[in-house]
Formats: sequence, structure tokens, C-alpha cells
Amino acid sequence: MTEKLDFEKALKELERLVKQLEENDLPLEESLKTFEHGINLSRYCAKCLDDAEKRIQQLSRDENNEPMLKAWEGDSEDL
Repeated sequence: MTEKLDFEKALKELERLVKQLEENDLPLEESLKTFEHGINLSRYCAKCLDDAEKRIQQLSRDENNEPMLKAWEGDSEDL
């Protein structure tokens, strides 16, 4: 049974693979397969983020279909 992989599951699996590659002394062929799987997951995650950004841009339009851009105010506290 194959389950559709969402972004969070793909990222968690990618983190697991990185840890496995860093900590284990895998045979060359297994290391290459693990690395290849990690690259595929990385590309999938990047595509998910790109798609999310496009959705946000589409949703962030005014009544004239113009982008509503606003400065990010998240981490701009005075120190």
C-alpha cells in the first residue's frame, strides 16, 4: 500500500536519510541509492514550496488582479 507523500512526510524522510548517511558506514551502492532517494525528496520538497508560493501569490491579489505586496514585519524588532 503506497501512501501519497506530503511535504512534511517528505521532509522528515529526507532528514532521516541525511542522518543515516552521516552516521552509518553504508556500502557504496546503498549509499548511492540513499543519496539518490534524498535528491528526489529534495526536489519534491522544493517543488512543494514553489507551488505553495505560487498559490500564495495568486491568493494575494486585489480586485484588479494586481499583486498585493506588503513588507515582511516578522523579525524586524528593534534590539
